[in-house]
Amino acid sequence: MKESYVNIINIRRQVFAKIAKMAYEGVDLSELEKASFEILPGEVATYRDSIFRERAIVDERLRLTMGLSARKPTEYYHVSDGISEVNADKVQFDEPLVNVITFACEACPTKAFYVTDNCRKCLAHPCTIVCPVNAVSIGKNRAIIDKDKCIKCGRCKETCPYSAIVKYERPCAAACGVDAIESDYLGRAKINMDRCVSCGNCVVQCPYGAISDKSQIYQLIKSLKSSEHMYAIVAPSFLGQFGPLASPVQIFEGIKLLGFKDVVEVSLGADITTLKEAHEFIEKVPNEIPYMGTSCCNSWAIMVKKLFPDQYEYISDSASPMVETAKYIKKKDPEARIAFIGPCISKKLEALREDVKDYVHFVITFEELMGMFVAKGIELSEIEVSKEIQDASSLGRGYAIAGGVAEAVKNTAMTIDPSREINVEGVSTLHECVKLMKLAKAGKKNGCLLEGMACSGGCIAGPGTIASVNRVRKAVTEFKNQAPCKSPLDNDIIDESLRKK
Repeated sequence: MKESYVNIINIRRQVFAKIAKMAYEGVDLSELEKASFEILPGEVATYRDSIFRERAIVDERLRLTMGLSARKPTEYYHVSDGISEVNADKVQFDEPLVNVITFACEACPTKAFYVTDNCRKCLAHPCTIVCPVNAVSIGKNRAIIDKDKCIKCGRCKETCPYSAIVKYERPCAAACGVDAIESDYLGRAKINMDRCVSCGNCVVQCPYGAISDKSQIYQLIKSLKSSEHMYAIVAPSFLGQFGPLASPVQIFEGIKLLGFKDVVEVSLGADITTLKEAHEFIEKVPNEIPYMGTSCCNSWAIMVKKLFPDQYEYISDSASPMVETAKYIKKKDPEARIAFIGPCISKKLEALREDVKDYVHFVITFEELMGMFVAKGIELSEIEVSKEIQDASSLGRGYAIAGGVAEAVKNTAMTIDPSREINVEGVSTLHECVKLMKLAKAGKKNGCLLEGMACSGGCIAGPGTIASVNRVRKAVTEFKNQAPCKSPLDNDIIDESLRKK
């Protein structure tokens, strides 16, 4: 759905590009006060009822992109208030990561069932019969649902032979698999941070662009200008994100043109994670723990920690591919400052953890990276390069697609110990992740390797992606098949001690 929200994507890209350009050119940050006028010139509104409201929303986007908090409608602030706190070459970040822009929220009605014109007032009227609280009656023209009585069970919808009853849900709430979307006193969306896992699905699904995450673009570019030891590590879902004409090597070279010393595949870290989780599974399941969950998806891990705290110890101790890649670079260059580029906004929180922050210093999405390309005028398809990317195995590159993590760990574990039979359970979307964990907690997944992905289809559908899932899946599969080796056990870049069977 995201790729069809063109107007929202265009505004976001303009904001990212504007902040990136200000950072590269060293513009005085007082210029932020008029940036919304440059992005939305004139006096005629394009997207909403008023140009003034449009600019107010863009102002909030500018603040969030700088890493600042969204302003409250009840309080007076300048757009640039607090700017000195984030004018740095390192991350200056305060939670929450995901914010509702209240100026933009339309206070969509919450979950409800409606009778459409397709109702024929049939003789059987099964909708009235199946309703457990007598909320449905037959009116003059159609069936009527009493909203005060309705318990939203959906039985009337399921039984209607004409599909005349439809379910309506607030898009952001429907996308949230952990029920973190609530309402404020005016009916606008409000995020319950005690439940939120920062997956970003609400950001993607809101058709008003009323939810956004904070960015680190400005601080990253400042660091690129001040350090000669900046490295980019790129998630395996980067394929196909920047147009069909941009090859993998052109994308990597384009990233170097932004100021990075070198670029490394996170699929290399995926290979390392695979080896560690394979050994961990063999050693611990079922003797020490009943089952093991993979550690790749940060939102999945946060969900387990928040909603199933007694099960969190069964999530793998191994570091995620992002962290393993960063550790690999740090061994070679202790002065390295590392930026993760990927599809996920939850990684911004992972990078703040005490055990991670010394390795991963910045996190941006593919969408934010595109803003940087626009700011620098980089056209990827015009870059001439010939060097091939040879960092990772086929299994490591497959992490981007749902099922790929478990496939890699299972295949590697069974190669290490051919006597083991490993059952895999993998799901994507947080709704399904919650269901899986309920079964695991009940003891119905003992002995299994569990893979949870917060986004439908895996990382290829992350909130920070740009291209359609089908295009990216095809491109990732092609790149996976071009890997220099099939298994992490054959990847000569990795320390031999890890690859020993």
